[in-house]
Amino acid sequence: MTINSLRKIGKKLFFEIGETRLKPLASSPLGRGASGDKTYPIDRQAEDIIIGALENLHEPMNIISEESGTRQILLNGKTFLIDPIDGSRNAISGVPFYCSSIAVAEGDTIGSISAAYIINLLSGDEFWAEKGKGAFFNGEKIFTQQDSTFYLVAYEAQNPKHDIPRIMNLLGETRRTRCFGATALDLSYLAYGSISVFVSPSPSRSFDFAGGWLMVTEAGGIFTDISGNSIENLGTGLDKSSPLLSSGNSALHERALKLLNG
Repeated sequence: MTINSLRKIGKKLFFEIGETRLKPLASSPLGRGASGDKTYPIDRQAEDIIIGALENLHEPMNIISEESGTRQILLNGKTFLIDPIDGSRNAISGVPFYCSSIAVAEGDTIGSISAAYIINLLSGDEFWAEKGKGAFFNGEKIFTQQDSTFYLVAYEAQNPKHDIPRIMNLLGETRRTRCFGATALDLSYLAYGSISVFVSPSPSRSFDFAGGWLMVTEAGGIFTDISGNSIENLGTGLDKSSPLLSSGNSALHERALKLLNG
């Protein structure tokens, strides 16, 4: 499996889904996926494209997907963590900010992730990373923010009543805040240098941030849980989750940790 193989899948996703512009809340859920979230037609369509393409490779692999759960193709293969549509709520609400994310792991922990691919399904912009080779945006190597100014802090608020007060000290020290609603894209733009810090005080599931973890770390950023603990030993299973804090560099990260936990 190479980045080029993942990019071929991305091109198919963008061709078949990228031109879709959903009217607000026009889609009805098909049921609930393996993660417990509602599955919408766009989720199912994207998952079918990704898994179909992976199966056609005829390689041993273990697939963990938000919608269909876990499946094994042959034995002793790599693990593919898939979020077919990250930002599903944006997609069905007509908000143009969502993506597909695929991460490839050599073992069963976040730290074993060796490749990642994320495509913005509205613009076609591609982010990818390979362990030890760096992170890229449309083929150009990218790096995280280098100075210690909080220009923009992005966050995820699954439970706003609980989450926003938890991070208010950090939000109050930044020039701008954003809640975009698609964790993988948030982390990709942090790797690109557009976002200073990303925080998710409620637990985020492994397939939501797996690709973003490698993207950020390969671009020079820092990635821990909200208390500053490493998440590299966190399992890649469907039920694994963690609060997240990711920053462009160590100075930003230390400041954010003090504001969140001081």
